[in-house]
Amino acid sequence: MGRASKAQAQENRQYVVATASRMFREKGTAVSIADLMKASGLTHGAFYKQFASKEDLVDKAIAHAFEDPAAHLPAGLEEPSGDHETARRTLIDRYLSIWHRDHAGDGCPVSGFAADLGREPEQAARSQHIYINGVRNRAARLATGDDDGMAQLCTMVGALVLARATRGNPISEELLQAARTALEGIDSGQSAPRHRTD
Repeated sequence: MGRASKAQAQENRQYVVATASRMFREKGTAVSIADLMKASGLTHGAFYKQFASKEDLVDKAIAHAFEDPAAHLPAGLEEPSGDHETARRTLIDRYLSIWHRDHAGDGCPVSGFAADLGREPEQAARSQHIYINGVRNRAARLATGDDDGMAQLCTMVGALVLARATRGNPISEELLQAARTALEGIDSGQSAPRHRTD
């Protein structure tokens, strides 16, 4: 009986983390614990049996979003296959899609958590290592020749954030298209300036 309860508690914990990861990307980390637990189908009191604090859950939700491909690459955003250039172009098209704009909860954690981490320095300090690694890994998928992919990722994330903020107006789709057009000129034979960290 104890083992079943322990297994159920672990399953509940994982479900809360996955739900939080999705809700935080969609609505921000200001989502209340009560709303989060209601969406998870659990009681408010169950939260404190599973997590030390809301900040602890935010850390785990960010880690989940970056570590679990299913958490941020569903329905057409899964890792593209083929040669690097084809995969890179497919990734750009999927990232800058109307679907991705309209499904922030299932979308990329780079754009999904950027605003909250920028507003909450204490949370950012705890989660920064995971977030930075996630940013570097996503940029590496876009790298071509001498270009490390950072500028491309910045273009994609910026366009997506702006498109979400202007949804409902024609400029939203114009922003996504403008970013796709800008990134079309970058390929294996034509690289953007390399990002320097030194």
